Amino acid sequence: MAQAPPNREFDNFVQPLRRPGRWVAAAVPIFFFVAFAQAIATNENIDFPTVGEYLFNSRILSGVKITVTVTIIAMLSAAILAVLLAAMRLSGNPVFVVFSALYVWAFRGTPLLVQIVIWGYLGLIFEKISIGIPFTDIVFFAVDTNTLVSAFVAGILALTLNEAAYSAEIVRSGMLSVDEGQREAAASLGMSPRYCFVKILLPQAMRVIIPPMGNQLISMIKNTSLLSLIAVLELYTVATQISAQNLRQVELLIVVSIWYLALVTILSVPQFYLERYFGRGSTKNQPLGPLQRVREATGAIQIQRQRQRQSKK
Repeated sequence: MAQAPPNREFDNFVQPLRRPGRWVAAAVPIFFFVAFAQAIATNENIDFPTVGEYLFNSRILSGVKITVTVTIIAMLSAAILAVLLAAMRLSGNPVFVVFSALYVWAFRGTPLLVQIVIWGYLGLIFEKISIGIPFTDIVFFAVDTNTLVSAFVAGILALTLNEAAYSAEIVRSGMLSVDEGQREAAASLGMSPRYCFVKILLPQAMRVIIPPMGNQLISMIKNTSLLSLIAVLELYTVATQISAQNLRQVELLIVVSIWYLALVTILSVPQFYLERYFGRGSTKNQPLGPLQRVREATGAIQIQRQRQRQSKK
């Protein structure tokens, strides 16, 4: 029988080395995961029908909506403020440098819990918020503090100002990672410092900024649960109110955990693609997306099978 001509398409395919030890090592965490899942599923102290009943309850969904709203508003506001603080810290103006340093020092040095309480009870410190000429009795505008700074607004202010202090250091570290020659080249072309910061330095720094900012976003989602101290009706607060009525604390905590995991998973997707977008020119091996991984695995299996057919002929 004539031998089939070699197929050049598969000549460069490398057969992966078999590693049975990996499967043995993988069996250990799988065993513990299955054991834990079985212990939870067969636990008579957990009423799973209650979990299913409240998972998409209208009150829970309203809490999820407020959680997402607070997270998005606070994170976007904090990101803008962080860029301004980082620019001030890197500027040549000593007043800006000192102000930015003091801001970061104050908000990173005090617990977020304390800041939330202070903003929630701001009316006890300032009965009215007014605008006028200092050191005189001339007032142009005055409003009751509790009317202007509601619990919802107080929660957003506390999370925004606290997050801006951490994010400012992330942005500053990203800016410092850009080669100094970029700034010098921009200055030699006659670009202003502000134009250089926005158009040259910041886009290159995003490769370093995006990953830790993604972690901060995840922390922000979970930190919204602290707003229960000032009665903001976010997810955890609503679940606590429901469990106080039906005495199903464990079941409602499971509902809350499922929703937090779902939100974190959904918001992790744009972070992945942002990292790929801003890192496309700095590394040769970009991380593959989920669909790309499936296509690569499927293609490798098909090539391996065709090579096996070729060897049998």
